[in-house]
Amino acid sequence: MRKAEIERVTKETQIKIAVSLDEKGSADIDTGIGFFDHMLTALSVHSGISMSVKVKGDLHVDCHHTIEDTGIALGQALGQALGNKSGIVRYGTAYIPMDESLAMASLDLSNRPFLVFNCEFTNQSCGGYDLCMTEEFFRAFAFNSGMTLHINLLYGSNDHHKAEAVYKAVAHALKTAITENKDGSTLSTKGVL
Repeated sequence: MRKAEIERVTKETQIKIAVSLDEKGSADIDTGIGFFDHMLTALSVHSGISMSVKVKGDLHVDCHHTIEDTGIALGQALGQALGNKSGIVRYGTAYIPMDESLAMASLDLSNRPFLVFNCEFTNQSCGGYDLCMTEEFFRAFAFNSGMTLHINLLYGSNDHHKAEAVYKAVAHALKTAITENKDGSTLSTKGVL
């Protein structure tokens, strides 16, 4: 089974995360930020990755440390669960509409972390979630899992819909990329990632 558990404790956050790539659909999310919980639940359900995410952060300061550190720990958990990344499809791309919004995510589980993030939001926040933290979350997630990740928000007007389309696009791209291939080989001309 492809599973991992990560605990991350700093002076700013205490995080416990468990992921299972092969036990589909269970999301148990509590970060203290309602909209972020909603986005991580969407990430779990739409990727098919079971996630337990428990976070206590310094929300009296703001949401920054909680969201970024969750991205770090969730990325580490994904990377650990994938091991050497042999035997997977490796690449995934998805376009996801959310009402008037359309987002695209394309990723490579390559061990070469990179983020391209082309998304603009109109408002500062959705609930207690600062929308500028969307980029920070995905940067931390990509760099700590060894993922090249491109996210493009093509259009939209409602920030809730735009953010949700982004998280779901990443989820569907990830669902494809973590799928096990038929022969268990490493999809690389080098033979390793």
